Amino acid sequence: MTSGYLPVPPPTPHASAATTGIDLAGRTALVTGAGGAIGRACASALAAAGAHVHVVDIDAATAKSVADSIGGQAHVVDLARAETVEELPADIDILVNNAGLQHVAPLTEFPPERFALMQRVMVHAPFLLIRRTVPHMRARGWGRIVNISSAHGLRASAFKAGYVTAKHALDGLSKVAAVEGAPHGITSNCVNPGYVRTPLVERQIEAQAAAHGIDTGQVVSDVLLGRSAIKRLIEPAEVAAVVLWLCGPHTGYVTGASMPLDGGWTAT
Repeated sequence: MTSGYLPVPPPTPHASAATTGIDLAGRTALVTGAGGAIGRACASALAAAGAHVHVVDIDAATAKSVADSIGGQAHVVDLARAETVEELPADIDILVNNAGLQHVAPLTEFPPERFALMQRVMVHAPFLLIRRTVPHMRARGWGRIVNISSAHGLRASAFKAGYVTAKHALDGLSKVAAVEGAPHGITSNCVNPGYVRTPLVERQIEAQAAAHGIDTGQVVSDVLLGRSAIKRLIEPAEVAAVVLWLCGPHTGYVTGASMPLDGGWTAT
């Protein structure tokens, strides 16, 4: 975030620098929401490790930009529409369910149609993609499913009924995939970051300020980072480094986990 809410922290190493020795040559990955900050970082890290990456995003320009920058393949898809999900490739070794959206409002004012949309994008679409890609993973005897959940998949916050519900469901779905995938060499895990330095979080600051009736500075210090022991936002590359690590040679026994990457938020 560079809008003055917080000082910019020291540069964070690129994901590939933090996870040397991971060779994904010959593997094919699919990353949803890959035009956004976290998705782009994940797609870039996987490609740098040798994977061929399918870049999935609702925005054509950003999907093409990311795909061109990493030598991947762009797919413009609205994940809220089940029929378009079924058009995505099924021969995938690494599935990263990252796409998401946010809406901030009290329960009594939360638009039902927005709530339903969030479940379609963040729960139903990952279910369809796991269902679609697991047969290929089983046939190869190897697969990695990484779901970008959130600290809100483990804890609740006010005014986020749609997001908290979806992320809790995604964590549950991931665990079922882990149990069913274990006999076939497939792992499934969630990465649960706190607040990441992304445009989505920047937009939330204004929305949270309105919802709580406080100024933007208080949103950052009291709402976003109030429960975090480490008082800074997480960088997208830090999330991508954990995603890449979960696809590496030393994590075949790591499955069914929800891995907090939250600066100590869920420890308090």
